[in-house]
Amino acid sequence: MIGVKVKDNESVDRAINRFKKLITRSRILMEYKERQQYTKPSEEKREALKKSVREERRRQRYNY
Repeated sequence: MIGVKVKDNESVDRAINRFKKLITRSRILMEYKERQQYTKPSEEKREALKKSVREERRRQRYNY
């Protein structure tokens, strides 16, 4: 469980921003969104292949 303790003389807004950063770094929201909808394993493989192709093209673009 992620939590943030408010430090002395720290505004609540700053503590909320620290909390948001912790949430994004821990990828909790991303995992939550992925679990909202079921994807078939074949679709996951297809998306992973598309992603790897895009990344490879991007790498080749910068290597020239």
